[in-house]
Amino acid sequence: MSYYSYGGFGGFGAFPPIIKNLLIINGLVFLGQLLAYEPLVLWFGLWPLSSGFQVHQLVSYSFLHGGLGHLFFNMFALWMFGAQIENTWGSRRFLIYYGVCVIGAALAQLAVAAATGMNYVTIGASGGVFGILLAFGLMFPEQRIMLIFPPIPMKAKYFVIGYGVLEFFLATSGTQPGVANWAHLAGMATGFLLITYWHGGLPFRSGKSDDYY
Repeated sequence: MSYYSYGGFGGFGAFPPIIKNLLIINGLVFLGQLLAYEPLVLWFGLWPLSSGFQVHQLVSYSFLHGGLGHLFFNMFALWMFGAQIENTWGSRRFLIYYGVCVIGAALAQLAVAAATGMNYVTIGASGGVFGILLAFGLMFPEQRIMLIFPPIPMKAKYFVIGYGVLEFFLATSGTQPGVANWAHLAGMATGFLLITYWHGGLPFRSGKSDDYY
């Protein structure tokens, strides 16, 4: 599923610092994969707890991708939806949010792998990207999103809900083997919990701050 937002950036910068650096790093790592795919995936991909897991993999897996298409759509979504968020929150808060979503997705994937006996590596920025999608839907719910295939316009809030439902169906039905759908959902769930925490909506946080929208 491809998409673009035609709400525009308004006063936003098209390439704020964290987005720009993430695009560059992911691109450089992909070039490295073309030269040394197996060593990079072996050391930096997210492996199950029973198959060579290392703590740094909770983050490093998000910089690896399985192909040009995988890289392109993740980076396109990261830029398209993440730029407005970074310019609203600021770079520091955006980086914290993205990193927490990446780690939350990784932890969920490890749990699923342990529960089901899966023994394959997980790579890709999708966990963080799905967290960004969730934040975009909460922050800009009325902004229009135009799907490219098929060309159907819809509000961001409906796009995010629909994508979440689709991912849940794919995760529970097993119709998309080899894709970490639970990690995608966990990225969204982690993002929701973090935003709720920032707003004082969880038991271990008191007081409400509206500075995060």
